Amino acid sequence: MILYYKRAIKDILDNRFLNAVTIITIAISILIVSAFALFFVNVNDIMSHWKKGIRIMAYLKPGIPEEKISDIKVKIQGMNGVQDARFISKDEALMRLKKQMKRQSSLLEDLKENPLPDAFEIRMTTSSQSKDIIERLATRLESLPQIDEVEYGQRWLGRFTNIFNLLKLTGYAMGGLFFMAVVFIVSNTIRLVLYSRREEVTIMRLVGATDRFIKAPFYIEGLIQGALGGIIGLIALFVTFMFISFNMEQDLSFGFSTIRFLPPKVFCGIILCSMFVGWLGCYLSLKQFLK
Repeated sequence: MILYYKRAIKDILDNRFLNAVTIITIAISILIVSAFALFFVNVNDIMSHWKKGIRIMAYLKPGIPEEKISDIKVKIQGMNGVQDARFISKDEALMRLKKQMKRQSSLLEDLKENPLPDAFEIRMTTSSQSKDIIERLATRLESLPQIDEVEYGQRWLGRFTNIFNLLKLTGYAMGGLFFMAVVFIVSNTIRLVLYSRREEVTIMRLVGATDRFIKAPFYIEGLIQGALGGIIGLIALFVTFMFISFNMEQDLSFGFSTIRFLPPKVFCGIILCSMFVGWLGCYLSLKQFLK
């Protein structure tokens, strides 16, 4: 096994330019794909945090007697997906509005009567915060005769979900495209090395060397190329991430959560995938060459 590693390292050193091009190509591909992965990780965190803050507002029709409020609350809390329902009187709603509009409080001072309706602020359970479940619950709330209108930001929820799904699809497509490109480049690099050593390979076969003895160093070479390319790409991504996150912390204040780098499992998974790409390119090249 040590002999295989020595031969693989010797091949890499003897063909520095070809191997450097391959490693840089892998690194660039890993950098781009990992940037998508990093983007998805943080956007998913933001959306999860945002969904936790989703509130459904059920506005009551005017003239609902106070004694019926508790009955309506029981009905709402009994619906699937509801964690809690809090009654907000129109007086409390007006006080909230005045606090939110401190600078424009003069606009509310001349009101002769409170124009806001009574409402229920409804919180969802963690497992019921998908778009479809929220829409079904909103439909059930609207079917109650005491409810006048239901609001939960359905337009924004739908838009954010559609944009996120589109970006995710784009990321998968980009990942597949770079995967095929890197496999092709690694395969051709190994093929060039094999052509440069074809006489040596032929002599080895003539003296009885097995295919395993011939292939093993090249497989190790592909794994080393993949590992180096993956590590370099992730280091470049980490440096870029630190630079961007440092500037964001200074210039912007996100209410959602702080951005974070790829989790260790994803980090290791990317390196393993990079090594697999290197091995696969080598495998395809050897399979054609040794026929």
